[in-house]
Amino acid sequence: MIHPVKCALLSVSDKTGLVEFAQFLAESGVELLSTGGTAKALREAGLKVKEVSEHTGFPEMLDGRVKTLHPKIHGGLLGRRKLPEHAKAMQEHGIAAIDLVVINLYPFEETVAKGADYDACIENIDIGGPAMVRSASKNHESVTVIVDPSDYAKVREEIARQKGTTLETRKALAAKAFARTAAYDTAISVWFAGQLQVFPSQMSTASLKQVLRYGENPHQKAAFYARPNAAPGISTARQVQGKELSYNNINDTDAAFELVSEFTEPAIAIIKHANPCGVAVGKNITEAFRKALACDPVSAYGGIIATNRTLDAATVEAIDKLFLEVIIAPDAAPEAMALLEKKKNLRLLLTGGMPDPLRKSFMVKAVSGGFLFQETDSGHVGERDVKTASKRAPTSAELRDMIFAFTVAKHVKSNAIVIVKDLATIGIGAGQMSRVDSVRLACWKAEEAKLSTKGAVLASDAFFPFDDNVHNAAKAGIAALIQPGGSIRDEDVIKAADQYDMAMVFTGVRHFRH
Repeated sequence: MIHPVKCALLSVSDKTGLVEFAQFLAESGVELLSTGGTAKALREAGLKVKEVSEHTGFPEMLDGRVKTLHPKIHGGLLGRRKLPEHAKAMQEHGIAAIDLVVINLYPFEETVAKGADYDACIENIDIGGPAMVRSASKNHESVTVIVDPSDYAKVREEIARQKGTTLETRKALAAKAFARTAAYDTAISVWFAGQLQVFPSQMSTASLKQVLRYGENPHQKAAFYARPNAAPGISTARQVQGKELSYNNINDTDAAFELVSEFTEPAIAIIKHANPCGVAVGKNITEAFRKALACDPVSAYGGIIATNRTLDAATVEAIDKLFLEVIIAPDAAPEAMALLEKKKNLRLLLTGGMPDPLRKSFMVKAVSGGFLFQETDSGHVGERDVKTASKRAPTSAELRDMIFAFTVAKHVKSNAIVIVKDLATIGIGAGQMSRVDSVRLACWKAEEAKLSTKGAVLASDAFFPFDDNVHNAAKAGIAALIQPGGSIRDEDVIKAADQYDMAMVFTGVRHFRH
């Protein structure tokens, strides 16, 4: 739906490209409204501009703090053109429609970055600007809003072609505008929190859930923020018992619950320092726990346990005297909770459900001076998704173990190697700088646990760059390999697998985790 642009309100602090865009609007017959320095710049360029004070019949006041906060501005932005009652009200009160708003906000972030004093920062908090942006964005059915000079060209092209803008463009610009005001308000709230030396009550779309005792180490301050409407998990969990959660508890528990949610069968994941040290599925979670614990009982001490089933008394009894920091489950039987009451420091978290491992979500990682933002790794590989690369195809049992191993590898820090037999991990190599070292480590861990790797399968989160990994796996008696493929030396790797009559499949999917 094309909506014509007949009246535009321009009020910007960043005047990049402003004059050229305004000249185009004037040449297109668009009436220009403006304020303060923006109006001055346009007049100096020879453009005819109507001051907002003239438009509203009300003077700017309070050192310019009040100028656009007026019904003739917000009525012109919010009035729905298609509604007769809106049109009637606008006509009765002399409110003219405003079709285009060009605004970028007072430079609050830049003012703070320059080290300005408190009063200067306060004066650079825009009020009227965000209000107009939000009004225009809400009524994007009829109003086009621009908060970024880089969007002038797109809007100019549409107006030149069809005298107005498309609904698709107005929606996109409204979304961008709301993101801008959200970021602007976040910057203000973070600055204020810094002035008060407290954690912000909200961070972007997340709310402060808990100020933590400390971060990864005692000398680091930390807090836990939760997003609204989150899937079942660490941020929604109800703590039934135990000590206050620490930063590391939360991080490790999240890793455990995300891993165990991958499986439909009864599953247990044991996590230590955000890496699994034992994962298994079984007929029930008690069997799964025993199989998972066998992988690395030493590392399990002081770890986190996650299950995708209701925690039962039999599993609690199997845990027995193993010292754990946290157990997280969708629910727990009353008998299980009664037994756990004896472990007063053990934290028990109940989520009320399981997240969908294929859901699309986002994750943020802080880096120096900024954030990395990406989709969560919802990639999934099933038995039908793999391609046999070796001469020997895997047996059905091997293939099932392969898929299980590759799924676990997705949750192991790179370089990740996971050895599996009978749907249970028996050796895990995590976080090594060299993939060959991860293979050696996984084999050594299995040996330490007195678990035979003969006939087992091995998964790698990324391709094998050389065939040395295959030779090392063969020495350990590994029968089958699953990996993404895609190396320039794939041919050498396949040849090595065939040399040992190994089955090897390619997934075409990589699961780096850093």
